[in-house]
Order: sequence, then C-alpha cells, then structure tokens
Amino acid sequence: MAGFSLLTDNHVRQQIVEGLRVRGWDVVRAIDVFPEGTDDEVLFEYAAKQSRVFVSSDEPAQEIPMRWLREGRVFHGMVCWPQKHHQRMTDGDFIAALEELAVKPDAFAYPIQYIKPR
Repeated sequence: MAGFSLLTDNHVRQQIVEGLRVRGWDVVRAIDVFPEGTDDEVLFEYAAKQSRVFVSSDEPAQEIPMRWLREGRVFHGMVCWPQKHHQRMTDGDFIAALEELAVKPDAFAYPIQYIKPR
C-alpha cells in the first residue's frame, strides 16, 4: 500500500480517488460508506476510528480537526485542499503533493496538512 489510509469526502473528485488507487493507496470515499449529505463531523469521527486521514476541500470541515485538537481528541490526520487552489492545480498536482507528504517521516507532526500550489 502506498501512503496512508484515506477517507475522502464528496468534494474530492473521483478522478483523484482513482488516480490514488492506481498508485496503491487505500482510499475509501465517504459516499461509499454514508448517505450523501452526511455531516462532516460524522465523517471525521469515522476516519478517526478507522485510523484514516480525512481528505477534504470543504473549508468549513477544516474547523473540525482544530476543535478536536483543542479538546485533546486523537485523530490520524487531515489533508485540506482549499477550493481556492483547485483552479491552479490539476488532479495530478494534488496526487503528487499527497505522495510527497506521504514520504515525509513527520508528515503529520502537525495533524492538519494543507495542499497548495507550489
């Protein structure tokens, strides 16, 4: 398996999920586990229980791990890809950035990582 186990929300395009899977990543899409429209808090909690990194470009979802950190709750990590960067990055750029993150020994020393253009 490449990288770390992921749970992607519905804002992560299917092409990215497929590209990661082709490269050997363990990726679960939220829509495959929960009904559409499930609250991000439920998704984040599921990711934490399953030891998965939660991946989202939904800006309000970024508050969840910050709150969990303040509360001392444990989670494996979150990767945020703010929608403002989507226009400036291809799906391949995002996958490459995620793969670069995965090889860092301290990738989640701070458990919230942001993907942005170079």
